[in-house]
Amino acid sequence: MKHYPHHLDLQPAMHAQGTVRLPGSKSISNRILLLAALAQGTTDIHDLLASDDTHVMLMALQKLGIQWEQIGETQQYIVHGSGGMLSVHQADLFMGNAGTAIRPLTAALAAIGGDYTLHGVSRMHERPIGDLVDALNAVGASIEYTGQPGYPPLHIRRGHLHAQRLQVKGSVSSQFLTALLMAAPLMARDQVVTIEVIGELISKPYIEITLNLMRRFGVTVERDGWQSFAIPAGQNYISPGSIHVEGDASSASYFLAAGAIAGGPVRVEGVGRDSIQGDVRFVEALERMGATITMGDNWIEAKSNGVLQAIDADFNHIPDAAMTIAVAALYANGPSTLRNVGSWRVKETDRIAAMATELRKLGAGVEEGADYLRVTPPKQIRSAAIDTYDDHRMAMCFSLATLNGAGRKGNAVRINDPKCVAKTFPEYFDAFASIARNDLF
Repeated sequence: MKHYPHHLDLQPAMHAQGTVRLPGSKSISNRILLLAALAQGTTDIHDLLASDDTHVMLMALQKLGIQWEQIGETQQYIVHGSGGMLSVHQADLFMGNAGTAIRPLTAALAAIGGDYTLHGVSRMHERPIGDLVDALNAVGASIEYTGQPGYPPLHIRRGHLHAQRLQVKGSVSSQFLTALLMAAPLMARDQVVTIEVIGELISKPYIEITLNLMRRFGVTVERDGWQSFAIPAGQNYISPGSIHVEGDASSASYFLAAGAIAGGPVRVEGVGRDSIQGDVRFVEALERMGATITMGDNWIEAKSNGVLQAIDADFNHIPDAAMTIAVAALYANGPSTLRNVGSWRVKETDRIAAMATELRKLGAGVEEGADYLRVTPPKQIRSAAIDTYDDHRMAMCFSLATLNGAGRKGNAVRINDPKCVAKTFPEYFDAFASIARNDLF
């Protein structure tokens, strides 16, 4: 395990330039692990993300009787599929704070049947799961809350599913729909299963990832826009044999923003124009702010064209990467408004409140609404000690507050509890240091 100090002092940097090889996508990694576990056959997974969230999923699958092995010290894993029939029918599963693990696993275990408990860290027990549980219990699953209703911990018992038609709300988290989609083939043995979305579906690009990966494992979904998804009867997950995990597009946002803020060029490798991840659209926001973006099949590069332009935009489609825009807004030529980011409220922390609090420490003017954030840049970014709320993206975002010599009238920007980056990017601060240039300062 990597050692992290209690806090990390990041010195001001005048320029950002270089190349970063991205870790694997968290969203893709945990989806592939579960699909490989449910599939017929053995799956060879390349470039799996090494992080707390994938470790949680791997350990849960192991407890459920899924056999897997890591190849040496690499990020290549071999998962032996169960064909949707688990050998372990009773287990207590610790899910950390991994939404990408607990939500799909809840749906899969409810469909398979058994006696399972799922719990996590204290913040996980504050993150809603009620819409998913309601959808499953309505068709005969047996899921009980063992703490506060609507939230983990959960106790899943064998139910009697009659899942021809499920309904799920789409306004809180797209992970609920993802969970039902991934579990649907287990319910569609003899009949078509239709999943209807109630209300607006947020974070649609993450559903695209889910559907893309299900196709890779041999299951097709027929959909009517974003409101109805039909899974034909008799489909089984079949291993594709070998599968590669793309570099994480959300993690790419920090480095690309650094290039847009502080000269560049900064290039990320592992994700490019053909990515299946919606967060690559983050570069569209950077372009609107004046940055120059170039893309290849497996790389993206950003460089500055001077002071960033303020932005007012809807970020519902890229909520994770939008956090990076909130910090980049410190360098803009006027107030920026991030709209339709209400899902931030139920992430690893209440990200709207957390971002507002920490941006103000740096001297920004911040207006916080139920589902928006308006950031007015300060004349001079102050030095500050940034609290990270056990939220990996808070720690990574605020490293950007050191660029262009920001804070030089004081000292460093301090990142408290930097170990939270282990959730998705354990080597983040080393990677950031490799592009943050102090030689001109």
